[in-house]
Amino acid sequence: MSLPWNDIRAALDAEPPVRLSGRVIRVGGLVLQGLMPGAKMGMMCRLHIPGAVESVPAEVVALRDGEVSLMPLSAVSGITVGTEIEPVDHDPSVPVGDDMVGRVLDGWGRPIDGGAPLRASARYPLQPPPLNPMERGLIERPLSVGIRAVDGMLTCGEGQRLVVMAGAGVGKSTMLGMMARNTEADVTVVALIGERSREVKSFVQQELGEEGLSRSVVVSSTSNTSVALRIRAARTATAIAEYFRDQGLRVLLLMDSLTRVCMAQRELGLATGEPPTTRGYPPSAFAIIPQLLERAGPGVNGGSITAYYTALLESDDLGDPIGDAIKAVTDGHIVLSRKLADSGHFPAIDVLQSTSRVMSEVVSLNHRQAAADLRRVMANLSEAEELQTFGAYRRGEVPRFDLAMDFGTPLRTYLRQLSDESTRFEISRDAILKMVEALRTSEQEMGL
Repeated sequence: MSLPWNDIRAALDAEPPVRLSGRVIRVGGLVLQGLMPGAKMGMMCRLHIPGAVESVPAEVVALRDGEVSLMPLSAVSGITVGTEIEPVDHDPSVPVGDDMVGRVLDGWGRPIDGGAPLRASARYPLQPPPLNPMERGLIERPLSVGIRAVDGMLTCGEGQRLVVMAGAGVGKSTMLGMMARNTEADVTVVALIGERSREVKSFVQQELGEEGLSRSVVVSSTSNTSVALRIRAARTATAIAEYFRDQGLRVLLLMDSLTRVCMAQRELGLATGEPPTTRGYPPSAFAIIPQLLERAGPGVNGGSITAYYTALLESDDLGDPIGDAIKAVTDGHIVLSRKLADSGHFPAIDVLQSTSRVMSEVVSLNHRQAAADLRRVMANLSEAEELQTFGAYRRGEVPRFDLAMDFGTPLRTYLRQLSDESTRFEISRDAILKMVEALRTSEQEMGL
């Protein structure tokens, strides 16, 4: 005798649901091996340790031969073979809301500044599908960051992505703080990845200050957090920037540093068995660069993410493989020179080694030509000063060198800027136009 369908459905509804779970089968190094039905890449899980107050979050980072590799996102003391693995329902995402502005968050998107809990209005995926490139807007307008050397000589477009390349201690954090305080963007998202704990508080209180923090969101994952959490923090900051971009706002994303994100991915890749390639970096350490950077740029509804990523160069080597890989994806690069920094020239931007690939699309013809003329003078000045060092420069022998030496002081005055000084875009532009007008007058007088 068969039961009616309604009775069968009622009996099934009355039974409590059974959640599939897995078990840890091996513990070693940075990752855990386990068995878990239905596992998929990027899935979030929780490790339930007997006697522990809280479970340990973990992310599925590899699947191989029926086993799953998990990267814990917090301390792993107490995990043993047989520890239960519970899958989390939702895909990796972060809660977002307008009240994030003015707050300091961790890699999970939770406040760490001692303020009130956040009220999330939505959840944004940490690894969303790519936007259709034909639906995205174009980079058509400049976005001022209040730094003369950038706005005048290396103008950044709204929605552009640039990399700031430098060795340690050359002024990257100070320059990012100046950008956050002085930018014309509506919202700034700052990602501090792999920094020392002291540097995070110092950046928030000294470099950013109350003025900068009042319209910024800071996401921090310090060097003593887990590898997976540092990578997650970079994705969290990008997802928060995407939330504000989708509201039609102009967002400035500052990430310090993308190199440390790649280093974290290197640790993760090697721990899961990837083969090392260039300088010990596995393929995934290079693959994560376009995955993050391609999420910045113009949106589809008028909003934009203008992004500056810092690359920490080993021994100030511009041929660093991570730096080269980032340069290949970005729309320009800004090189900070240790020689300039040591001479007290801040921000220590080496204009001749830097470029903005979309400057010609966002500034007037006069501005573009003026910047090109000043770069030519700077190249001549560099050559003349090198000859002067060896005693080979004599005034009157090479007129273009004489002209460059005459304009050396006003050029350096223009390119130098105090960290608490802000210059509007129009003033930066007009200053180089005026300088080039005087330059052309001098060229005519010298017959050049």
